[in-house]
This record gives sequence, structure tokens and C-alpha cells, in this order.
Amino acid sequence: MNNWVKTSKISYQQWRNPEISVVTFRGTGGDSLRHDNEDQCGDIEVYTTGIQTRNLGKQTSLHPLHNRPTADTFTVEDAVEAIGFGYFQWKLSILTGLSWMADAMEMMILSIIAPQLQCEWRLPGWKVAMLTAVVFIGMMFSSTLWGNITDKYGRKVGLMMSMVWVLYYGFLSAFAPGYGWVLVLRGLVGFGIGGAPQSVTLYSEFLPKKSRATCIMLVEIFWVLGAVFEVLLAIWIMPSMGWRWLLGLSTAPLVLFVVLGFWLPESARFDVLSGNRESAMRTLRRIASENRKSMPLGKLIAEQQEDRGRIRDLLTPQYCRTTLLLWFIWFANAFSYYGLILLTTELFQSGEVCDVITHGAKTEPKCDLECKYLTIEDYKDLLWTTIAEFPGLFVTLFVIDRIGRKKSMAMCFLMFSVCILPLYACIGRVALTVFIFVARAFISGGFQVSYVYTPEVYPTSNRALGIGTCSGMARVGALLTPFVAQVLLKTSVYMTLSVYCVCCLLAAVASMLLPVETTGLGLQESCTIAGAQEMKTTSQMSNVSEASPTETSY
Repeated sequence: MNNWVKTSKISYQQWRNPEISVVTFRGTGGDSLRHDNEDQCGDIEVYTTGIQTRNLGKQTSLHPLHNRPTADTFTVEDAVEAIGFGYFQWKLSILTGLSWMADAMEMMILSIIAPQLQCEWRLPGWKVAMLTAVVFIGMMFSSTLWGNITDKYGRKVGLMMSMVWVLYYGFLSAFAPGYGWVLVLRGLVGFGIGGAPQSVTLYSEFLPKKSRATCIMLVEIFWVLGAVFEVLLAIWIMPSMGWRWLLGLSTAPLVLFVVLGFWLPESARFDVLSGNRESAMRTLRRIASENRKSMPLGKLIAEQQEDRGRIRDLLTPQYCRTTLLLWFIWFANAFSYYGLILLTTELFQSGEVCDVITHGAKTEPKCDLECKYLTIEDYKDLLWTTIAEFPGLFVTLFVIDRIGRKKSMAMCFLMFSVCILPLYACIGRVALTVFIFVARAFISGGFQVSYVYTPEVYPTSNRALGIGTCSGMARVGALLTPFVAQVLLKTSVYMTLSVYCVCCLLAAVASMLLPVETTGLGLQESCTIAGAQEMKTTSQMSNVSEASPTETSY
């Protein structure tokens, strides 16, 4: 029988920290507990705090494709998990939130200045609609580009460039002399906003897996706060100072982000993949210092990959199914989210749902040049519909780690469709408000879950591009939805509701068909090490099993 001989010794670590006791075990022979590869086994030094297990004998070599850490090496994933969530992540959460606030304010401002410009410049309806469309067009064409830049040149580089871009052209919009200039400048603002989702890429790569879903979900709070702040700012600014001041002051969160953004480090995962091991180590040491945690012992594994940010890598056999399904899911999210916002306005303006169904296309046409300034009541409606996103956020936050990402997205799409069904009947304004409120809550929650799942399923080499292409597909949905919520609605309410209902039911099915459930998995580093998480988990379980005889000696 294999006997384990326990010997004690005073090590440097024990001398520095008397609370750490060190026990050394040496295998003395025998067969029953013999290691599969005995000649690779040496002494095992165990720190009884459970922080570190270190092989003092020969190093165990692993297949390079697996890229699993040996006893004296560690990966960025290991370091992030060891350092955990702390002061550094709190600061990063606020900075990420500022970028989302800025994004929300630039989107909400479209609903506020459009009626004002229509009245001030006597714009026809199609020109007013172009003010919104041009922003989405800019986002649609730039999302993939920003993803490519972020994968090739760094997370911080791509994010800072896009935010500076939005700040510059957003502020210039306040000085636009006429409609043409406003259209061009707002289109350029949309081009910059296409890079805002890259804040999630940077943010997710610094989060331990236990905190990742919760933190990314809670960033949605900053989106809601940005929208609410924009409405309150409009109530204060618009009556006395006008839309130009509103455009200028709405860049305040961007100014704050750009000033504080120079504190941002580059992602250690990106540095490792680009071959900059020393920079990654400096970043990890900095995070450990700010969080007052210890770094893992050993040498950081760096697997350099030059080919980053290539769209064709998203369509390889390994990722093709995931990519196509995610594109449709993001499309359905934006199509339904913005469609519901437009549908709410149309249904409320028509009074009861029955009025819309009864009159349909026979509703009395209005003058194309008719304009109406926003009132306090209009601003209150904007606030209420925005606050409706909070319940959905907390519901999905509760279930996302319990039932998983895929089921959470499917649940949100399904509940949205269920809330749309009562609108087929003649219901009063109160019931209409309740069902729209709940539908808005679930579709916004589903949107946020997709922001959690997408960076988890793609490797570091293509993570930003994956989010960028998905965001671009979402903008396609946002561009198409007015033709359903505003144009098709005039012809048939039933057909309009059916389009949204079927779209979300299909998206629920697509969510369940995703090949990977990412709950509890670490982030992949490279396309060449697919399945590394499962291998690493197996390795950790094996290490625990091999070290199990030490438990009785503690």
C-alpha cells in the first residue's frame, strides 16, 4: 500500500506569515494510490490556507494545444479569479456606466429635439424621421469597424476613440446652422456610438465569472439613469435655453468619461494574446494591489495570436451556428424593443386600441407640416416608459445564474410575446399601459442578457468583433421596425402585432438552440483552445483528487 510520510518545515512563506502552516508529503511507493505517471511526481508542498498548491518536483508537462497551466504557471483567467471583485472593479463599473449613460442620453435626445426642430424649421415628417434613421445608419455601419479596431489595437484604444468621436461631433451638433448640418453631424455621432458596446468587452475581461453576469446586468442601471437624466435636463433647459444648449450639455458624461478614461488599463487578456506579457503582468499586479489580494505564484502563460478581429473566424464551423443565431437574437431584441417604443406612442395617440382597429387605414390624415411641442405630460410619459426597464432588469438578474443565459433570453422573448397577445383584444388604456409596461421590462431584460452571453461565448481574439457584428445587426432591426410600428400599423393592427409576436417566439427558439451555455465558464482566450474551460475544470478536479490525502493531516 502506498504510504504518505508527513514532514514539517519552516519555509520563507511561513516565516513571513505565521498563520500559514506548510506540510510536505512524499510518496514512498506502493500501487494502490500510485500516480499514473509516477516518474513525474515529486514532493507536494501544501499551504493549509488552501490558497496555493505547488509542485516542488518535476514539472508536469501538458499538451500545448490544451494550454492548461502547469504547477508553476497560471493564466489571466486564473489571476482574475484569484484577485476577485474589489475596489478596481468598482471604479471600472462607474467608468463603464458613464459610457452607457452617454449612449442613452444621445439616443433619448432624438425623441426630444425632433418635435422641436419640426416646429422651428417647419420640417415634413420624412425629414424628422431621417434625424433618427441617420443615427442608426451610422451605428449599423460602424459597429463592426469598432469591433475590428478593438480586437486589433486594444480594448482601451477602440473605446476611447469612439467616445472621443461622439464627444466631438455631439458637441459640434449644438452649433449646426441648419437641417443638413444637423443630419450630417448626428450621423457622425451615430458612427461613434457604434463603439459604445466595446465598453462591455473591456469590462467583462476584468470580471471573475461569479460576478460577471450580475455586474453586466447592473450596468443597465446607468442606461436608465442616463435616459432619466436627459429627460430632466430637457425639462430644465428646453423652455428657456433651447435645443442647442441641450445638445451641448448632454455631452457632460462623455467629458467625464474621457477625462477619467486615461486611468483605464488595457485588458490583460488582450495584452497576453498580442504578446505583451509584461504589460499584462503590470496590469494584474495593479489590480491585485488595489483589491488587496495576492497574485497567483508562477509564470504567466502567454499565447500570442496575430490574426485577430477577422470576420471569417466568426463563421468557422466552430462558431458559425452561434454567430448566426446571435445575429438573429440581437436583431429581434432591437426590432422589438424600439418597435414597442414606437407602438406605444402610436397606440396612446389613437386613444383606445379599439379606435385603431376600427378606423385602421381610414384614420383622418393630418397635415405633414403639423407640429406639436413636448409638454410636461409628454416628459412624464418618457420617464415612466424608461423606468419600466427596472423590473425586467431585476427579474432577469434573479434568474440569469439560476436557469442560465439561454433560458433567461428565451424566457424574456416568450414573456414579451405573451404580453403582446392581449393587445389583439379591445382593452382600455390602463390595461394597455400595464401590458406595454411589462413587455418593455422583459424585452429590455432580454437585451441585457444578450450583452452578458455574447462576450462569454467568443474568445478574446474575436470578442470585440463578435459584439460589434451583433450590435450592427441590432441596428438593422432598429432601422426596419418603424416600417412595421408606424407604416404597417396604419393598415392592420393585427398584422403589426403578429410580426412582433412571431419574431420574438422565433428568437426564443433561437436562444434555446445556441450550442453553448456559458453560465459558470471562464472566458476563452484563443480560437485554438476551444473547450479550454472544460479541460481546466477537469484538471482542477484532478488536482483536488490527487491532493486529497492531505486533508486528514490539516
